[in-house]
Amino acid sequence: MHGGVLAGWLMVALCAVSGAYCLLRTRTGTPQERRTARSEALMGFGMAAMALPAAVLTPPEWAWAVYGVVFGAAALRALRWARRGGHHLHHLVGSLAMVYMAVAMAPGVAGAGGHAGHGAAGGGGMGGAGGLPLLTGVLLVYYALYVLRSAGHLIPAGTAVAGFAGGSAEGVVRGGGGGGPGGPTGGGTALTAACRLTMGLAMFAMLLTL
Repeated sequence: MHGGVLAGWLMVALCAVSGAYCLLRTRTGTPQERRTARSEALMGFGMAAMALPAAVLTPPEWAWAVYGVVFGAAALRALRWARRGGHHLHHLVGSLAMVYMAVAMAPGVAGAGGHAGHGAAGGGGMGGAGGLPLLTGVLLVYYALYVLRSAGHLIPAGTAVAGFAGGSAEGVVRGGGGGGPGGPTGGGTALTAACRLTMGLAMFAMLLTL
């Protein structure tokens, strides 16, 4: 994420579009699916706001406390449902990661690096943020594995074999069916899986700058 303001705007756009799509998903599905979609929409919009380039908007000092409170509440909500497993555990990790990044980038923790950190999340250079290397590393490993798993769900098993054998490409059209990350908890369509993959990549990129 040291590619300048353009990279920051790209992340803002991807996260905002993902959040908007998740918001649309809250209108349909089972109560559990709508609950999952609301959590993902909050995460998408939260990451989009955090990724805004500092050259465009320097957040006030209290903004980081707001991030911490909002995503702390989201973590408590996810913890309530985490006993059911599935995607709720991922929401819990994601919410806690957002709280961690908000604390790491707060001026009181990182000093002048707090605003520099915000700039890096938006593509400028977050090397001064006050993250803990061990915790950051654990989260990076988690999101790297999550991204790989999400990408795997977007590649239907046996597609290449079917192509060589002259079989049907129906699996490609269906995008892997219900194999989206989190299984049946979150809708399972290929577009939903792609949305989660995008947010996982964005989180990984933001953590890299800590």
